[in-house]
Amino acid sequence: MAKAEKIDGIRHSLAHLLAAAVLKKFPKAKLGIGPVIENGFYYDFKLPRPLAPEDLKELEATMREWVNAKLPFSGKKVTPAEAKKLFKEQPFKLELIKDFQKEKSPLSVYATGKPSSAKYKIPDTKYFVDLCRGGHVKNTSEINPVAFKLDKIAGAYWRGDEKRPQLQRIYGLAFETKKELDDYLTMVEEAKRRDHKKLGVELDLFTFSDLVGAGLPLWTPKGTLVRNLLDDFVWQLRKKAGYEQVDIPHITKKDLYERSGHWEKFKDDLFKIETREGHVFAMKPMNCPHHTQIYARKNWSYRELPQRYANTTKVYRDEQTGELSGLSRVRAITQDDAHVFCRLSQVKEEFVKIWDIIETFYGAFGFKLRIRISTHDPKHPEKFLGDKKKWQFAESTLREIAATKNAELMEGLGEAAFYGPKLDFMAKDSLGREWQVATIQLDVNMPERFNLFCINEEGKEERIVMIHAAIMGSIERFLAVIIEHLAGDFPVWLSPVQARVIPIADRHLDYAQGIAAELKRSDIRAEVASTGETLGKNIREAEMQKIPYILVVGDKEIESKLINVRERHKKETVTMSPMKFIEKVKQEVEEKK
Repeated sequence: MAKAEKIDGIRHSLAHLLAAAVLKKFPKAKLGIGPVIENGFYYDFKLPRPLAPEDLKELEATMREWVNAKLPFSGKKVTPAEAKKLFKEQPFKLELIKDFQKEKSPLSVYATGKPSSAKYKIPDTKYFVDLCRGGHVKNTSEINPVAFKLDKIAGAYWRGDEKRPQLQRIYGLAFETKKELDDYLTMVEEAKRRDHKKLGVELDLFTFSDLVGAGLPLWTPKGTLVRNLLDDFVWQLRKKAGYEQVDIPHITKKDLYERSGHWEKFKDDLFKIETREGHVFAMKPMNCPHHTQIYARKNWSYRELPQRYANTTKVYRDEQTGELSGLSRVRAITQDDAHVFCRLSQVKEEFVKIWDIIETFYGAFGFKLRIRISTHDPKHPEKFLGDKKKWQFAESTLREIAATKNAELMEGLGEAAFYGPKLDFMAKDSLGREWQVATIQLDVNMPERFNLFCINEEGKEERIVMIHAAIMGSIERFLAVIIEHLAGDFPVWLSPVQARVIPIADRHLDYAQGIAAELKRSDIRAEVASTGETLGKNIREAEMQKIPYILVVGDKEIESKLINVRERHKKETVTMSPMKFIEKVKQEVEEKK
């Protein structure tokens, strides 16, 4: 049995034991669902009272007792009538059974039980039975009793619908060994220390306001500077590759999205505006349909292609409040978006250009990238635009491009955009977590919908294709990743303040201000610390603000016309001239160290 299959079986089995333990404590509990998730499992319940942390300890102890009882798992297929009889007291299970009937999906149940100890008891019966398609251990002796833990309690709407009952969700962690569990818990604690929601406020990068609304970050001067530096880095790379900047409005008539196919697929996720004349507009959730209209403004000769449009702009999506999370999931999303309109014969060259930009950008942060090819799912053609031949052509083209880069591809069946396949670039952060960052998408469907063409060598209209490319994806989400990856220690080129000059006493203030002014003239972002605080406090404050360089000046520095330089996270200091320090910082900025 593969390792992934084995651990999934352990986690799935523990979800059933959790449900049994909850029923033991709350015999009238109503059971939701209990799937396996990354690093563990969860189960949803409707309970007579809110759960407390002490409840988790009790439930965990019950589960551990049952794990040690060496209980078998057994399953069988049942008819809808049999399933309804088994779960007659469980309304959520009955709803699932009806859905399975509509889909004509087979029904299975799994039993946990047949005690090996007289002490063992599951409520009402010797067995705990759950609606399930399988994937379990054969016996609970395969579960390490010290390698799982009930982790936390959260709220969850039944089937993710805020109009449905709110349930209580219990999350559990599960691994094969205690060391794996301990390592994961250590990583979680480190992740809390690096949490961008905490560090972003401490470093004064962004804030949220209840009056403005959830999921709508407000950017401070420091945060705006960081955003602009990132965006300019991407733009300089694109500029070298022949891109031009365009700009588009934030709203559009619904007609645009009806033509593109976005309205039918995403209409429930759009912010809509009705004018006083009764016209319906939408806040744009993406930019590609607007860009098609810039291309469509005139006829293009094949000699004028590719046309490359770059546009950093906000889009807006009506995310549910419960799904919002810091910068990771917001309602106002800043995309560093670009679209290339080109001939089929130009696709490979354009993809490689974008790929090179992505490698340069993420290399500046020390990321090594893995590539996933996200394809359509032939079993669910209703989720994707276009016919089978177009998808096969587009997907084979991406595989050929990856081959020219000698890239090993991960498969992402069903992960394509609804209009075309894509190459997703996956980055692993300093805590070992993997994130999807950049993406390049090949679109043969939207040019068809908007009748985009060029005039070819024979003077005839030739259908073009469209490439979608976002380097950061969204600036908000990228910053969430990078803040946590670096623990807020931005490289010198990206730090809002690159150097803080600290005068030891009041009499050193003029010299400190002169040094800061000299640095600013050389485009180094510098500030002077207050003389109303002790030297130690000023140094600690600069360290907490994660400023790359602390420059201390006193009598000796004034006499020698030098500065005492302390680099971030280093105890030792170096004395040098202001000019040498300027050269050092400029080189680091130039090289994006």
